[in-house]
Amino acid sequence: MKRVFGIKKETQPPPSVQDASDRINKRGETVEEKIKKLDSELARYKEQLKKTRPGPAQEAIKARAMRVLKQKRMYEGQRDMLYNQTYNLDQVSFAAEGIKDAQQTMAALKSANKELKGVMKTVNIQDVDNLQDEMVDLMDVSNEIQETLGRSYGVPDDVDEEELMGELDALEADMETEGEGVPSYLQPDKEPDLDSELNLPSAPMGYAPTPAGRANTQAEDELGLPAVPRASLRG
Repeated sequence: MKRVFGIKKETQPPPSVQDASDRINKRGETVEEKIKKLDSELARYKEQLKKTRPGPAQEAIKARAMRVLKQKRMYEGQRDMLYNQTYNLDQVSFAAEGIKDAQQTMAALKSANKELKGVMKTVNIQDVDNLQDEMVDLMDVSNEIQETLGRSYGVPDDVDEEELMGELDALEADMETEGEGVPSYLQPDKEPDLDSELNLPSAPMGYAPTPAGRANTQAEDELGLPAVPRASLRG
């Protein structure tokens, strides 16, 4: 049977964009290495041309340099072509990745939309409004309770403010008229005069303390203070 109908050949999957890009990049690196070798060879020929006098030898070096230069130009063209192919593959890869990201985003949005619809079915907007109204009523009741508990006892509600201000002004006037009978130590902005309150006699101007170790022979009065001479009183 196999000889009559033959065997079906296994078909390999086509290369992906990433595989093709990797392959082209590898070829580009190989071409780049060849261009670097030709550059070093050209640099050597330039040094030889500087050291060689005009003649057949110099012409031979120029011919080899021209041949190397032509090879370099050919490889540079291949490198540019490979880079263009890599750029096109990168653009295709970016587009493919963008489509995949869009598909995943759409799938996530569909799943979230389905879940949100299921949740919204369990929530009634009317129940939310009723709950908010109940919370407002409860807060009003709580404020009334706090105000009731914060009331003062024994204070009449029908107090006239103008009457209170009149009584305050009268009280201030009474305090001003009675200020003369108030003791000095109770009057505001005035320091008390302790000497006048105690009614103590003042010490004589010429009195000096007795030195240590020396007996005090001056006479003293009934309070233990030095007695004032009578002569000073007459003058």
